[in-house]
Amino acid sequence: MKKIAVIGIPGGWSSELLADTVAKKTGFRALVELKDCALDLERGEMFDAKVKLHEMDAIIVKKAGRYYSPHLIDRLEMLRYLRQRRNIPIFSDPERIIRVLDRLTCTVTLAANDIPMPPTAITEDPDQALAFVERYGRAVFKPLYSTKARGMEVIEAGPAARHEIEGFHETNQVMYLQRMVSHIGMDLGVTFLGGEYLATYARKGSGESWNTTTRSGGKYVPYEPSKEIIDLAHRAQCLFNLDFTCVDIVETNEGPMCFEVSAFGGFRGLQEANNIDAADRYVDYVLGRIGA
Repeated sequence: MKKIAVIGIPGGWSSELLADTVAKKTGFRALVELKDCALDLERGEMFDAKVKLHEMDAIIVKKAGRYYSPHLIDRLEMLRYLRQRRNIPIFSDPERIIRVLDRLTCTVTLAANDIPMPPTAITEDPDQALAFVERYGRAVFKPLYSTKARGMEVIEAGPAARHEIEGFHETNQVMYLQRMVSHIGMDLGVTFLGGEYLATYARKGSGESWNTTTRSGGKYVPYEPSKEIIDLAHRAQCLFNLDFTCVDIVETNEGPMCFEVSAFGGFRGLQEANNIDAADRYVDYVLGRIGA
């Protein structure tokens, strides 16, 4: 029996599904929340109250925390040490997850490799941010650590722009902003397993919010992307080499563009829109990789 631990959120739908699937295929179940773990560098051990992660045959990372924050990087660094010290296979590699967790790190990697994205700027100066808003006309200000549009603000050029920018700057020293692009009322989640294309779903907006996230009333619907979109998403995910990933793509009048590459999303969208059990596929992939 292979012992595979799932790093996730107890009670979270995708984390519980993945842990249940591992248990069904191996007879072993362990769902561990990273915030409850300790790392003993002297002994090279990592554990929570019930599970010794250093004794696992493999670890699958579904969620590093309930909310995105720099603390997740610290937790993933603990796993990175475990992988290097104990040579335990971890899916995806924590070092690779870290590269997509911070929005700025992910964006810089994409842009430096000529992946088309909405015009994007980063600055700590409100005056410079205002100049970008005036150039873009309308911009989305995004926290460096967030998901499902949490903490994002749309700021339009005009008399109120400076005040709104200064308000955003109070809690976001480094300001990340993108020109708001016109699209067809949905964005796409293009998923890959082991670097191979799996399927695409769309998040269709409710029409009552500027974003299409399910948190704002969006729904998952099936979608058949063009080869151009699949090829773009494939190029983007290749830069990070994650075992399971979802690439966020939006179709615009200027062609398809990439928002980000994610290490954590995709399970529910694949289930609801494509009737694909991503957990089942992922666990089979992991078992194949560790020779079970």
